Amino acid sequence: MKLSIAMWGKALRVIPRVSKEEWKELDPIAKWLIATRSAIFVLTFFSATVGALLAAADHAFSWPKYLLCAFGLVFAHGANNLANDYTDSARGVDKDNYFRTMYGPQTVEMGLWSRQKMRMVIGVTALLAASCGFVLFLLSGPAVLWLMAVGAFFVFFYTWPLKYIGLGEPTVELVWGPLMVAGTYLTMTGVWSWRVAAIGALFAIGTTSVLFGKHTDKLLEDKAKRIHTLPVILGERNARWAVIGMLALQPILLIWFVAIDWLEFPMLIFLFSLPLIMRTIKIFTVPRPSKKPKDFPAQFWPTYLSGYAFLCSRKTSGLFALGLALSLFVR
Repeated sequence: MKLSIAMWGKALRVIPRVSKEEWKELDPIAKWLIATRSAIFVLTFFSATVGALLAAADHAFSWPKYLLCAFGLVFAHGANNLANDYTDSARGVDKDNYFRTMYGPQTVEMGLWSRQKMRMVIGVTALLAASCGFVLFLLSGPAVLWLMAVGAFFVFFYTWPLKYIGLGEPTVELVWGPLMVAGTYLTMTGVWSWRVAAIGALFAIGTTSVLFGKHTDKLLEDKAKRIHTLPVILGERNARWAVIGMLALQPILLIWFVAIDWLEFPMLIFLFSLPLIMRTIKIFTVPRPSKKPKDFPAQFWPTYLSGYAFLCSRKTSGLFALGLALSLFVR
């Protein structure tokens, strides 16, 4: 089978929309990258990187442990996305769901994979994540098992019931922040640090804003399906202003962390993202349009608010990691 390397790159940048005919021509890796919505993996990668750089500041960096953490978290994220689609399909949530099939292939609902094949792919992906965790356990000790147990809980219970009762967004803040960042730090240093956990929570604001935007984009669809995400509970206007508050709070907290010496002054490079943060805030100040604006790319609709939040989070996450790397260089 010919490798679809061009599609690998595309799937890591955006969530491609493919027909059944196109799907049949793809290699297994391309199919996996598309099915797992791998474009968002960059934020998971940055979480592991932030934790590793904080460990490096304490003279405890390890390439093998970093790579195991990064790949383990990416595979866990992939298993979560696959389980999300499988569960929503089994519960009838994604049946005739305009929003879900528009922002990327729902492999079960579109008949690209059978439910049996989907279960197999979920199992293999979860096994790869667990394998990375097991090697980390051998290298770093039993604390890794606790991290794996907590992570497994969120992977398999995020879609139901957590997302249904307004806990999906807090889960993302907890997982992409303290769990991933402080967890990576723990595997390298052998120590749990509440300071690192707080830095992780600060970092994860960007990722949480993306999910908040996504659930606001599909608020009406979720409400009709009785999925009580936080935007459904808060309402469209309050959900938008919650994201505005998060985006505004992130640079403020970062400056404070620098002022109290939790972070070093090179982290202020993060402030170069302020123009983008302000443009994103402006998008969230007005109601989400019910139809695609003329100047909005058709390939990204209907992920409107989440699209803007993702572009913002990708840049702020990169600058956050760059600031930590520069802090090491200045030292």
